[in-house]
Amino acid sequence: APESLMQALEDLDYLAVLDNNGNLSEFGIIMSEFPLDPQLSKSILASCEFECVDEMLTIAAMVTAPNCFLHAPPGTEEIALTCWRKFSHPAGDHFTLINVFNAFKEASANSTSQCNNEKWCRDYFLSCSALRMAEMIRAELVEIMKRIELPISEPDFGSKENILSIKKSLLSGYFMHIARDVDGSGNYLMLTHRQVAQLHPFSSYYNTRRIPEWVLFHEFSILEDNSIRVVSEISPNLFVELVPQYYFSNLPPSESKDILQEVINHLSPVSTMKEEQK
Repeated sequence: APESLMQALEDLDYLAVLDNNGNLSEFGIIMSEFPLDPQLSKSILASCEFECVDEMLTIAAMVTAPNCFLHAPPGTEEIALTCWRKFSHPAGDHFTLINVFNAFKEASANSTSQCNNEKWCRDYFLSCSALRMAEMIRAELVEIMKRIELPISEPDFGSKENILSIKKSLLSGYFMHIARDVDGSGNYLMLTHRQVAQLHPFSSYYNTRRIPEWVLFHEFSILEDNSIRVVSEISPNLFVELVPQYYFSNLPPSESKDILQEVINHLSPVSTMKEEQK
C-alpha cells in the first residue's frame, strides 16, 4: 500500500539510511550488508561506537531466530517460570536473551553428545532448534563483520558500563519502538501509534511486582493480544539523548511526549553551558 511504502521510507530516513536524494547513504550501504531489519542493523553498527559488539550480535541472533521459550504443557507453567527466572536479568529481556544464549553455549561445551543438549533445553523449557539457529545466525553475522572490516569488541557482559552501552546501541536503532506504562498496571502506550499494548507472557517482567515505566520493545504483535515482545527498561534521559530531534518533533501529541519535552527542557541549559565552556 502507498501508505506503508511512505512509512517505510520515513523510517529509513529517521535511521539515516537515505541521503537527501532518496538514495542509500554511505551509512545505509554498510547497513544493507546485514540480512536483518534496518533497526537491528543500525543497532549493530552503533555497538561499534559503544564497544559492545559481542553482546549486540548475540541479541541480534536471538531476536532473529525463532522464539527460544517453549509453551509449557498444562500444569507445568509455574515450573517453567521458575526455570526461566534463572536467566532473568533486571535490565530487561534483551539481556535475559544473552543469559540464555551464554548458558546454552556453556551447556553445549560441557556436554558430550547432542542428546545432552536437547535434555538440557527440555529441562529449562527452551527450544534447542531455536538456540542452534541463533548460533548459526550469530556466526554468519560475525563473518559479515569481518568481511566489511568492522571491529568486534571483547565481551564485557555484566558491567554497568556494558549494560548502558547495550541500551544506547538498542536505542540508536529502536527509538521508534518506545512505550510508556500510563497507569502503573502494565498498560503501555506506544509513542508512535498511540496504541495500548501489554507485556508478552514470555517477558521477564510479566507477572512481577516491578513493571518499568518506560520500555524499548523489539516488536508489537496484534495477533498475540496486542502485546509488545522482548522489552527492556530505558530512561527518558537516555531516550532524549539519542533520539533524532526531527523524529521527536513529528511524534503525535501525548502526555508521554510532554514528559519527554520537559526532560529536554531541563537538559537544554546544561548542554548550552557545556557548549559555552567548550
